[in-house]
Amino acid sequence: MKQSDLYKPWHPSDGEIQSTNLSKSITDLGLEGYKALYNWSIAHREEFWQHTIKVLGINFRKGYHKILDVAEGVEHPTWLQGALLNIVDSCFQNQPNATAVLYKSNQGNIIKVSQRQLQGLVNQVCHGLHHFGLVKGDLIAIDMPMTLEAVVIYLAGIKAGLTIVTIADSFSPDEIRMRLDIANPKLIFTQDVILRKSKQLSLYSKVKEATDLPCVVISATDKVPDIMPEDLLWSSFLSPNQDFEAVSCQPQDPITILFSSGTTGTPKAIPWDHTTPIKAASDGYYHHDIKPGNVVCWPTNLGWMMGPWLVFVTLINRGTLALYADAPHDREFGRFVEQAAVTMLGTIPSLVAQWRATGCMESCDWSTIRCFSSTGECSNAQDMAYLMQLGGHKPIIEYCGGTEIGGGYVTGSMVQPAMPAAFSTPTMGTEFVLLDEHGQESEIGEVFLLPPAMGLSHRLINRDHHEVYYQDTPVVSGRITRRHGDQLQRLEDGYYKALGRVDDAMNLGGIKISAVEIEEVVNSLDFVRESAVIAVPPTGGGPNMLVLFLVEDHPLPQ
Repeated sequence: MKQSDLYKPWHPSDGEIQSTNLSKSITDLGLEGYKALYNWSIAHREEFWQHTIKVLGINFRKGYHKILDVAEGVEHPTWLQGALLNIVDSCFQNQPNATAVLYKSNQGNIIKVSQRQLQGLVNQVCHGLHHFGLVKGDLIAIDMPMTLEAVVIYLAGIKAGLTIVTIADSFSPDEIRMRLDIANPKLIFTQDVILRKSKQLSLYSKVKEATDLPCVVISATDKVPDIMPEDLLWSSFLSPNQDFEAVSCQPQDPITILFSSGTTGTPKAIPWDHTTPIKAASDGYYHHDIKPGNVVCWPTNLGWMMGPWLVFVTLINRGTLALYADAPHDREFGRFVEQAAVTMLGTIPSLVAQWRATGCMESCDWSTIRCFSSTGECSNAQDMAYLMQLGGHKPIIEYCGGTEIGGGYVTGSMVQPAMPAAFSTPTMGTEFVLLDEHGQESEIGEVFLLPPAMGLSHRLINRDHHEVYYQDTPVVSGRITRRHGDQLQRLEDGYYKALGRVDDAMNLGGIKISAVEIEEVVNSLDFVRESAVIAVPPTGGGPNMLVLFLVEDHPLPQ
């Protein structure tokens, strides 16, 4: 039986297809249908990315004279050769009074921030960074929830020519310290506490336990935080000057350092540069069909790739970024989605499973949603079918990629039927093959990418990039392949199903972590001699369950 026979798919109407960004590009380029556009995107890479840069309106200080140079091999491509830009300029192309960000205040009100207001705040932080003595090429860190201030700091650092080290606010002091030691920033921004319903969870104290770096501290409440003498309050750091000229950068200058676990305990430190957001924004434009004025919400954090992805995808496509800094587990989040009139809602499968188990979203009006998106874990088709119905049978754009890709390699679209828990297409401009254990193409196999593609990483801060991604990979039809680590199955109808990882990296609640990283923590306990962890997929698919095996060194403490 075909996968399409198992669950009711969403089928776009002719009118819905014609209104999409994809349809506009197909018409403008004189092509016949989606497949022709995808094939053109990989057969004519330079022309495709030139077209994409045009439709996204990417702003250059100095134009490129060659969009792609592979003189040093496809493992070392040079994109936008000769150009000067600052990608943050491309995040402010909407009307000054258009809503750029909205969020829920502590009092429960929806606060709207215009593009003009957002730009003014970003510029105030830029001046604060320069007054602190930071110059182009320096690094700063952010460890805080996904708030307006976090977005402002992130954009400001890049606009000022700095590199942003992003750290998830859920990390322990040891995990924070490890990442700071790898990246070595000069300043860190954080929040006094994290608000979770009626609880206040300390964040500033965790950061201070992890590092002696100077901190800029933002208050999550009306109280003035009690800080150490070497640290600064947010109000003291901000400059009153709201005018700032973005620092011009080379396309390959780093903008962000993100961390992704692999098969060793130390996370890989992956730099994004000024071209990576173009890849991310193209996925939002072509596959998620984000248009000016659309409201995009995806509960996430700048410490995971979906945080920076969300910022660039939304703002470059002239949308509105809907921020929800609390836990999205109950009806309160559903009401926020309703009140904010969200049009594209992103999630992770384990969160959908929780919504389904509790029924907490069933009384919410999600009629403004045009599509959902899901990433981070293998989806369960029944959960995804349930999610589609929460929006009145709206499509789910399944989305799978990685930090080192800057977005996705396999996904869905608004011009193809959307089937629960299935991918319909590779992303525009991206190719991959499925290979079995003998390096032969297969219907079920490990994913190997076929470079070059904009967004693919070209270096790592703390690892040999070639060894991680290219060493000993098969050559397919004369083409070099790039290791990725996912396993997919190609279904009879041409769609794809995710089967998890082939290495010991696991997706737990949408967070990719290695078995070794967990085992190192468990083995540090004095009553543990040895441990092993595995991720076990439940029957029928869905989020993995973590199973821990351990050998006692002496009896467990009472």
